[in-house]
Amino acid sequence: MPQGSPRGTYREVSESLREKIRKGKITESLPSQSALMSEYSVSRSTIERALAALKADGVIESVQGAGWFVAGTGDRRPLVEQVTDLLRADGAKVGDRFPTEKELCERFGASRTAVRSAIAQMEGQGLIGKGAARGREVRALPVGRGTQTA
Repeated sequence: MPQGSPRGTYREVSESLREKIRKGKITESLPSQSALMSEYSVSRSTIERALAALKADGVIESVQGAGWFVAGTGDRRPLVEQVTDLLRADGAKVGDRFPTEKELCERFGASRTAVRSAIAQMEGQGLIGKGAARGREVRALPVGRGTQTA
């Protein structure tokens, strides 16, 4: 990103991101810091200052381990809760095939690491387990809200 002053670079980045949000080019999650560093050809500290400025203005919010999001958009609950709700919403039955890691990554826009963690928690709760084939299957249905079983 061409600049006149190194001290003002973060402001140029934050204004560019603000404009993309305003125009609807960024509607929910922001690109990773690494992607922003490449896009704007700036350092991580410049990106961090730009994001901090947008956060201070209430334009974006951060979610630990998930990234930066346009304020007021998306589901910020832990991924394990979102995936467990998937069992409820899709009307899953015991013995049904459980989605693959790849399918969950695409559906929730989450990293494979985050999906694996959610799957491990659900396996630990006895909700899902290894199926007869290579995949996983539903072992129990969640009761009420949250991730507890009866």
